[in-house]
Amino acid sequence: MVRTKDIFLKDISNRKAEIYFRGKKLSSPLEDDDLRYAVYHTARLFEYPKRTYFNEEFKQEISKYYKIPRNSTDLLERHQLIYDNTLYGYGLFNISQAIGSDALFALLIVSKIIDKRAGTDYYSRVWNYYRRVVSEDLTIAVAQTDVKGHRKLRPHQQPDPDLYVRVVEVRSDGIVVSGAKAHTTHAVAVDEIIVLPTRAMTQHDKNYAVAFAIPIDAPGLKLIVRETGKVGRTFIGRKEGVEPETLTIFDNVFVPWDRVFMFGEYDYAGLLAITFATYHRFTAVSYRAALANLYLGAAYKMAEANGVLDAKHIRDDILEIVIYKEIQRMGALAAAMYPIVQEGVAIPNPVYTNIAKLYSNAKFADVLKATVDVAGGIIATFPTYEDLENEATRKYISKYMRAAVDGETRIKIIELLRELVVGGGGWYLTTMMHAEGSMEASKLELFRSYDYKEALDLVERLLE
Repeated sequence: MVRTKDIFLKDISNRKAEIYFRGKKLSSPLEDDDLRYAVYHTARLFEYPKRTYFNEEFKQEISKYYKIPRNSTDLLERHQLIYDNTLYGYGLFNISQAIGSDALFALLIVSKIIDKRAGTDYYSRVWNYYRRVVSEDLTIAVAQTDVKGHRKLRPHQQPDPDLYVRVVEVRSDGIVVSGAKAHTTHAVAVDEIIVLPTRAMTQHDKNYAVAFAIPIDAPGLKLIVRETGKVGRTFIGRKEGVEPETLTIFDNVFVPWDRVFMFGEYDYAGLLAITFATYHRFTAVSYRAALANLYLGAAYKMAEANGVLDAKHIRDDILEIVIYKEIQRMGALAAAMYPIVQEGVAIPNPVYTNIAKLYSNAKFADVLKATVDVAGGIIATFPTYEDLENEATRKYISKYMRAAVDGETRIKIIELLRELVVGGGGWYLTTMMHAEGSMEASKLELFRSYDYKEALDLVERLLE
């Protein structure tokens, strides 16, 4: 069944989760004026006109996000889907089925590998869960990053054993887990959460090597939401919504066996973590290239409004953003063109994926710098939202904001730039450095996965 916006909104309103926001306990994000925009954001996914296709295996229309990539063509289509859907969302990435499918593809691969070597039946569990997700058109958040505690200590060495999510009880019908995950994007406004290990494990970390899926209203699951600001006052928020993060608490949460996809296989925890990360970094550079259009378009419009589009330093700033956008697209396209196929599933090339992601991490600060240089100090010193709403002051603001365009037009451009750089700039800078994996995580995987043979052979020939 392909869900509509109205069906999704009805489904989410019937779920009674345990949500904490601004000191209040909520049973639904719809109970708060700002969190309501998170639900609207998910709902927008179901309005995207190019979201579904007819799947021959399931004999029904399904979300393109859940199409298992088998080759380069499938990965290229996935990149374009994420890119175009982000543009449809006014530059805001819609994670609601993207991250969940990233996790499912990784689980389909790694579960089959574990089964072959350990005689387990994880693949059938993953496949059955995948079929349900596809047939019910579900939305999914992914909780991977543990709170980690002391960074130099392994999970089993932590002063508090719950600083990584772990199995605390084994029952005949399932397991009980305890701990917390950080940075869980959009968990308050989806149907399910998939939980994955965040790192490689040792034998002593066996109880932490766990992967599973639970509904958002599972007893004991608590979602503590980050501050979102007044979403309804922003250009993007008004039109598209918001994706809040949560500190996700597992307070002795029960997981039935059919939803457990890894249980103690510590030697595969790292493989699952990095396979998911590769898919998700491919997703990252796909949506970030589209998001860059916000900064590119706003900077260009401001340069026009100020009458300085022909100034060399302004053009240099605009080209800085163009290069940032297009290098990410180039990386995504190369990663799709040269995939690695495991267990019949195509994985984006990790070298090109990680190089593009590292560039995205490292250079976003330059995008902010270029945008500020074009915009000028007015985006920091501009009057308040309330003064714009007040007719007694707006007429003066409009009069004195006139430049190469009328004051009302320039006010809108300034407001958008303030939202992107001043209001949301710090948040974007943090997430662009750390979301979908930190720079160091990408460097570690790039160094590990890169094939040095060609370079070494060349030098060895010279040294003979």
